Amino acid sequence: MRERDLVNIWHPCSQMKDYETLPFIPIKSGKGAYLTDFDDNVYLDCISSWWVNLFGHSNPYINEKIKEQLETLEHVIFAGFTHESAITLAERLVKLTPEGLDKVFFADNGSSAIEIALKMSFQYYKNQGIVRDVFISLENSYHGETMGALAVGDVALYKEIYGEILIKTVQAKSPALVSEDEALASMEALFKTYHDKISAVVIEPLVQCAGSMAMYDASYITKLKALCEKYGVFLIADEIAVGFGRTGTMFACEQAAITPDFMCLSKGITGGYLPLSCVMTTNEIYSAFYCDYSEGKSFLDSHSYTGNALACAAANATLDIFEKENVIEENQKKIERFSIMIAPFKKLSNVKEVRQRGMIVAIELRGYEPEERIGLKIYQYALKQGVLLRPLGNVVYFMPPFIMIEDEMQKMVDVAYEAIVEIA
Repeated sequence: MRERDLVNIWHPCSQMKDYETLPFIPIKSGKGAYLTDFDDNVYLDCISSWWVNLFGHSNPYINEKIKEQLETLEHVIFAGFTHESAITLAERLVKLTPEGLDKVFFADNGSSAIEIALKMSFQYYKNQGIVRDVFISLENSYHGETMGALAVGDVALYKEIYGEILIKTVQAKSPALVSEDEALASMEALFKTYHDKISAVVIEPLVQCAGSMAMYDASYITKLKALCEKYGVFLIADEIAVGFGRTGTMFACEQAAITPDFMCLSKGITGGYLPLSCVMTTNEIYSAFYCDYSEGKSFLDSHSYTGNALACAAANATLDIFEKENVIEENQKKIERFSIMIAPFKKLSNVKEVRQRGMIVAIELRGYEPEERIGLKIYQYALKQGVLLRPLGNVVYFMPPFIMIEDEMQKMVDVAYEAIVEIA
């Protein structure tokens, strides 16, 4: 399988030449928090397979609901047609998200959701004859890898090579890297400089995930929203990675007690089963596009798999589990236990910082140059112990599925600790 794969497949986030000496692992099956390869080695999935798998691989309940949907409708064009699963999901999301987010636009991945929010915010003004062609994001941010999403991001590894062809954006200082006051002052300075040219500010609430899991307090978001209202700028909350319980509440924005103008959701929305994303927005924004066809104000963004019935069924099943099993409340116990488990890392001399927001934990190592590839060494060590970690450079992080029991969480933490002590 490895040989056949290399003949035709180009893998994401990879230097393919690495696979000459670091063979990837063909996976035979997944069950619960574990993945099994064709040699019957078992790996504890501590990163939820790129942050998407909330309730375990091959979850019986989600399986059942997808099979039920499969018997009646797998997909239908979503322009001019609709179906029960999408309607139900939209109703539930409106009730779950912050008050005022009353409209749902479906797409099929996180980057697309960001693109849609950017386009909607720009066209909202364009429909009124106003051109606002500047977007603001935070330093160290990441919002996806399509062209618009890359433009508002600030991780050079992904963005730098495409600089000449990206839309116009500016970055404010991140509250995860400087003081809250300095970050807010930086943002307000940009508001004053670009005043009537800004369409929107886009942020990852509480955790800049691909930005080495840098974290900041909810108070920044509360104050940022007030600034946005003062200067008449839309706020886009990218909750693609942090939504659906990752930070301890259903959505990170809840901790700031604000309603963004746009909220982008994806990843965990289907429990890790199928591609789906959506953009939540307000009736006020929706109304700016509502007109006779001849006026030309329609929002003409389309995706072939928009509102896919199977994906919507998986999302509804995922929300069922949240409700039936009181997941947010039960996770509070795990969050408290998690904080105790990670305490020993703080005593290691080569650990710079230990960070936690809900069910996301990051251990940042000190003193390593990028060419040392310390993260890769830790990844390889952990795999041999049956644990799947995928460090971001010199940051070892945990973003486990919510079904992990305490013994599994302890194993995850212990193996990472051993790796840092023995290798790092």
